[in-house]
Amino acid sequence: MTEPSQPVLSIRHAHKRFGAIHALQDVSLDAWPGEVLALLGDNGAGKSTLVKCISGLHALDEGEIHLHGRPVTLASPTAARAAGIETVYQDLALFDNLSPAQNFYAGRELSYPAWLPRPLRFLDKAAMRKTAAEVIDRLQVRLPHPDAPVAMMSGGQRQAIAVARATVFARNIVLLDEPTAALGLREARKVLELIARLRAEGNAVILITHNMDHVTELADRAVVLRQGRKVGDLKPDQSSRQDLVSLIVGGEA
Repeated sequence: MTEPSQPVLSIRHAHKRFGAIHALQDVSLDAWPGEVLALLGDNGAGKSTLVKCISGLHALDEGEIHLHGRPVTLASPTAARAAGIETVYQDLALFDNLSPAQNFYAGRELSYPAWLPRPLRFLDKAAMRKTAAEVIDRLQVRLPHPDAPVAMMSGGQRQAIAVARATVFARNIVLLDEPTAALGLREARKVLELIARLRAEGNAVILITHNMDHVTELADRAVVLRQGRKVGDLKPDQSSRQDLVSLIVGGEA
């Protein structure tokens, strides 16, 4: 397998301020194809702020974001999605009354014929259902019924749908914010397996988590933030686990 020549995503000298709070201070990092990059840090370390800057919710005050070596401006979540960046937040942002396929394409519905103005087109429900079913099958997500509303599904199934939805549109990177935080052991295991499959398919994944077992098991690299600064970039394994914890809490690594 050929090694990638450049990262999918590069952050260079990122700064973000909220009034007197300097939430990000000169943060740089890279995310590579087929890599799970864990983003670690205590509450208030800057993890969520960095993810929101990558996903277009916040604009950097200073610094640059590059995709495949080219600088990009992500002025809104719509711009980030158009650039192939998908984010799965803790609240999942699913519509409980809609099916998985309807959730996949909410706001991005497929329609026909293409020559008509969009408001006059017909929804291509068959194509949307087919694509959703193919993705769910490829990622080995088991659902009670493909057309059931997500309100009828377990927490793990809902999380899997949110991750699967991201893969439909993520040409560059998937950002996951605490994807197993509210799940039991069995459901968390399914989500971890799903993340491993995303990596195997060549996706770049940035994972925010506080679960060090998941970090040492799944992540290829771990970047640690503390008080808005990058303080570590390590390959996580059992031998480096104490170093990671020390960096997170501010001890000597």
